[in-house]
Amino acid sequence: MSFSIQRYKSILSLGLPILVGQVGMIIVGFADTTMVGHYSTNALAAASFVNNLFNVAILACLGMTMGITPLAGALFAQKQYGRVGELVRNAVPVNVVFTLLLMGIMTAVYLNLDRLGQPEELLPIIRPYFIIYLVGMIPVIAFNIWAQWSYAINRTRMPMWIILGCNVLNIFGNYLLIYGNWGMPEMGLTGAGISTLVSRIVSAAVIMSMFFFKKEYREYAHGFIGAAFKWPIIRRVTNTSWPVALQMTFESGSFTAAAVMVGWIGAVELASFQVIVITGTLGFCVYYSMAAAVSVIVSNEAGLGNRQGMRDTAFSGYHILLALAAVASLFFIFGSHQLIRLFTEDPAVKACALSLIFPLVLYQLCDATQTCFANALRGTSNVMPMVGISFLSYAVIGIPATYLLGFPMGMGLYGIMLSFSVSLSVAAVLFIYYFMRTTRPNPTLSTSS
Repeated sequence: MSFSIQRYKSILSLGLPILVGQVGMIIVGFADTTMVGHYSTNALAAASFVNNLFNVAILACLGMTMGITPLAGALFAQKQYGRVGELVRNAVPVNVVFTLLLMGIMTAVYLNLDRLGQPEELLPIIRPYFIIYLVGMIPVIAFNIWAQWSYAINRTRMPMWIILGCNVLNIFGNYLLIYGNWGMPEMGLTGAGISTLVSRIVSAAVIMSMFFFKKEYREYAHGFIGAAFKWPIIRRVTNTSWPVALQMTFESGSFTAAAVMVGWIGAVELASFQVIVITGTLGFCVYYSMAAAVSVIVSNEAGLGNRQGMRDTAFSGYHILLALAAVASLFFIFGSHQLIRLFTEDPAVKACALSLIFPLVLYQLCDATQTCFANALRGTSNVMPMVGISFLSYAVIGIPATYLLGFPMGMGLYGIMLSFSVSLSVAAVLFIYYFMRTTRPNPTLSTSS
């Protein structure tokens, strides 16, 4: 394998704008959690439960849109810009139908909230927040369809600026609606949900306007508008997208199952879990930003049939992610007291959250590794192995490990956190294996359009 400074620069050039956007989203997550946490511990616990439930649906939606990137990236490398627009047009119904299906499932969850074993006092806070999040899935899928198009054509700065602008709007809305400032009603957690919904609608409207009306993207827009729905393209987008969606569903589902189990222990533990999950999201989003850049460049190399370039890109990206994992771990170790203090003044929640720093640090390397090679594999368009890997790692191994460590082994919340290292390690090893197998000499890759 050969590693060049230019390859590292290419990954960083594409990944840094995604990173800035992801950090912006983390800041909003921090702001939401901080504002809600200072409002009340029950509101923080309710937010933890709903956010973790919807993480499954939101990440499944994100995974479904990710099928666009390798296909559009290969066409972009071949300079077939009109066909990129045609691809996006045919990706829209695939993602809309998938989102409506998920919304139906989440509606069924809503109707059975009282059967999920959560503290009774949280249900009146959970219900309105849940409904707002449910409606917000529509703009989420719209934004992510066009964000993946933007990443595929190497224009990662545009989603970054949109995300940052809408994050400012979200935080300002929180200030107005959570506490009732400037004459607005004091709505608590419901106000935070409304603010998030408005910012999501604005972000979707802005990125779609850029696609259709900015002169620079006219060729893509013409390809979109002039295209008909074609079953071969719809089928190809679907076949590339649903394995990624399932992969992210299994992964996020293991965390959601953990959140439900934490709710069995109590509200303080659930609030502490939310603080640690938001903190851990900092690491994941940083890793994802660089891994997304790896996926784009791997898809470009796949479009040109350069197998060695695909491997070199993946491992160059992995070097960057290892460095980021080290930095994140040090940040969590030495900044944990200050970080947790931002979220809550409740001494019981702070003490409980601080006890979880070691298992949080423990899974950073595994998370960085599996994120890098899952995205590298996605860039090859050989996404079918992702389903089996994720099912085995998270559903077959991860969720049972969470229960066993948390309850029969008597480790409680600490054991639940430790279980994440188990599932992420299995996933990391398997993603590396299948990526290397896919990019070996004379593999069968679906890079033709």
